[in-house]
Amino acid sequence: MREGKTLGSLVVAIRRRHDWTLKQMSEVVGIPLSTLGKVESDKLSLSYDKIQKVAQRLGMSMADFFSQSDEAERSAKPVTARRSLMDAGNSVRIETQNYRYDYLCSDLTRKRMVPIISEIKARTLEQFGEQVSHPGEEFIYVLEGAIQVHLEFYAPTVIRQGKGIYIDSQMRHAYVLHECDRAVVLAVCAGDDPDLEKTLVGLAEADRASI
Repeated sequence: MREGKTLGSLVVAIRRRHDWTLKQMSEVVGIPLSTLGKVESDKLSLSYDKIQKVAQRLGMSMADFFSQSDEAERSAKPVTARRSLMDAGNSVRIETQNYRYDYLCSDLTRKRMVPIISEIKARTLEQFGEQVSHPGEEFIYVLEGAIQVHLEFYAPTVIRQGKGIYIDSQMRHAYVLHECDRAVVLAVCAGDDPDLEKTLVGLAEADRASI
């Protein structure tokens, strides 16, 4: 059991997950009500054998049993109530040689995912130039037209309207037009960097400056 996690907190987490009263849980696990109450309040512990029997009655492995406090801790995280509407006045546009980016919901900072509408401009990989890479992962969904996706470790793939692709953004990659004059995609980028949008915008601005 991890430091700071008690048997009582494990029992409380399981009981709350099932929406049981203390009496109901007592009947399920076969432990007297008064004893279970003392266990919950950390005034009494149980032997390993008794904990094992409790887990069996709950239909759980010991590993599942001991992970319950972590689950409860995760579910107890506060709701941030963050909200942002996508409209013309709430985006940042950056145009580079290969893409026109519209970074959406720009009023929110430190987003966990970065939504972007991108218009693809390059017609060939030769015209695109050196492929790019950046931290995180991304999902690309084609809204209009068709694109050819070039990835560092894969053969080129064509993605048409209504289809998408999920990639590791750390691979060098490029998106170019495929048999059309215009293609627009929705890109959603995510990663561990809390300032990922700032990083992406910085890369786009550097690319724009090189035109």
